Amino acid sequence: MASGPAVRLEARAVTMRLGDVLALDGVDLAFEGRVRIALLGANGAGKSVLLRTLHGLMKPTTGEVAWSGEAPPPHGQAMVFQRPVLLRRSALGNVEYALAVNGVRDGERATQAAEALARVRLSHVATRSARTLSGGEQQRLAIARAWALRPRMLFLDEPTSNLDPTAAGEIERLMGEVHEAGTALVFSTHHLGLARRAADEIVFLHRGRVAERTPADLFFRSPRSPEAASYLQGELP
Repeated sequence: MASGPAVRLEARAVTMRLGDVLALDGVDLAFEGRVRIALLGANGAGKSVLLRTLHGLMKPTTGEVAWSGEAPPPHGQAMVFQRPVLLRRSALGNVEYALAVNGVRDGERATQAAEALARVRLSHVATRSARTLSGGEQQRLAIARAWALRPRMLFLDEPTSNLDPTAAGEIERLMGEVHEAGTALVFSTHHLGLARRAADEIVFLHRGRVAERTPADLFFRSPRSPEAASYLQGELP
């Protein structure tokens, strides 16, 4: 369980160029405490690039991402990708490896990894090769691997993409449990139902810029920006 003072994350005038493409254009955001933030926007709006930049996988072309408070990166945050990157190890071995590279001692790794698998209801596949699991099981394993690090903030990129309704519902339930355990969530999604249920605030991106940041109930009832209104009406891809 995450404990202690919350981290504060700020993106300050973040711009990201990928070749000739301006993927992020002067993004200013701040997240603090046990927030639940959904990133929405059309394809190419910059959601995944923003998540990777906040996580530290990508360095901004200009601007900066700054953390303050207790447990700054790398130990204070983790990320779950749209397509889980799993090692050629067992489900348990994948979690143990993540703990090892984050400095958890030998004697504690097996116990913490087993606890993480139990939290996501995967104890029964602990010895199976991670790459033979179903898509939903792989995503749950990725969440277990991240959750085992007890992050203060968890980034998730399209966590229910390409999953059937049952598997997607399980991932949504796990997101709720992670949050209840004290972890802030920042996630991208195209599933408006997930954003309605699992987010307190919506950050809507359009062409690499933050078009609006609004409480979730207000966003779906009365979006402030014309781009968000068009998106909700299905007029943006």
